[in-house]
Amino acid sequence: MNMRSNIALSALVCAGIIAWLSGFVSRQLVDPAEIKTDAVKIEVAETAPAGAGEAKKAGPEPILALLKDADVARGEKVAKACAACHTFDKGGKNGVGPNLYGIIGRKKQSHEGFAYSGSLTDTGGDTWTYTEISHFIYKPKAYAAGTKMTYAGLKKTADRAAVVAYLRTLADTPAALPTDAEIAADK
Repeated sequence: MNMRSNIALSALVCAGIIAWLSGFVSRQLVDPAEIKTDAVKIEVAETAPAGAGEAKKAGPEPILALLKDADVARGEKVAKACAACHTFDKGGKNGVGPNLYGIIGRKKQSHEGFAYSGSLTDTGGDTWTYTEISHFIYKPKAYAAGTKMTYAGLKKTADRAAVVAYLRTLADTPAALPTDAEIAADK
């Protein structure tokens, strides 16, 4: 064999050893073991089988019983997220959403100068009651599918009660708190 053949054969053997070593090292660095649990859990609402007892009431938990003792200051703080689209002052201008001063007891879709989507009165009557506002801010798109409001919703019952209690204070004469009979009927 000549020297060129020896060099070529040595280079081929070296390349094979390097390829084998790099495969071995890469298998050691990257464990191809199967993942046994998901990295991110995706929660799915469980549905009860047909006839498995009384179904849970859909929608938010009632807030009427909480309004009397709700923390108005907390409601004002939570409502700051609403200030991106709404104003709260008496006679305030509309923003992306209508001004919310005097909202409790107001007819839905009635604030002057605001172009509503037209879908708010399709659910729950034509007046903003404590319960209607609670249901709306819980999940606006579920309450009124055609609403312009893009807010995802306020799920915590205590926060919704606090925001509604705060909205109650935004009036020349705040609406009366719910009666015991109204609270009992709301459950």
